[in-house]
Amino acid sequence: MLSEEERKEIEEEFKLYPHKQAAAIEAMKVVQKHRGWLSDESLEDLAALLEVSKDDLDGVATFYNLLYRSPVGKHVILVCNSISCWVMGYEEILHTLSEKLGIKYGETTQDGRFTLLPVPCLGTCDHAPAMMIDRDLHRDLKSEDIEKILEAYK
Repeated sequence: MLSEEERKEIEEEFKLYPHKQAAAIEAMKVVQKHRGWLSDESLEDLAALLEVSKDDLDGVATFYNLLYRSPVGKHVILVCNSISCWVMGYEEILHTLSEKLGIKYGETTQDGRFTLLPVPCLGTCDHAPAMMIDRDLHRDLKSEDIEKILEAYK
């Protein structure tokens, strides 16, 4: 069941669109902001509110890599694996992150603090390799930068 706060925020989004179905992505972002991810139950509740099918919402949610259909850690680390980042050494960055956190792509640390995910592009190819933690972009990365960066999120 959607909370009163979630429902109010979603209804505010309706005002910005010609049809409430057009607010589907924003509505999912509201729920994710409050719950951390989009469960099947939350999609069912949203589908009823938006007057669309749960399958339609699931199709949208699984298409966008910033909508999470399973629980994630407090901080989500998106490592760019584009060709530019690959050429500039993203694999070394990924190895260092995996080693320091003890996880691989798609996993969450045991303390629930970090989830490590690939992302096809962060749009900063001129400053590769890059990663994003939550909404913070980290560019021109070197392996020796990783520990200090992670410390800022503990």
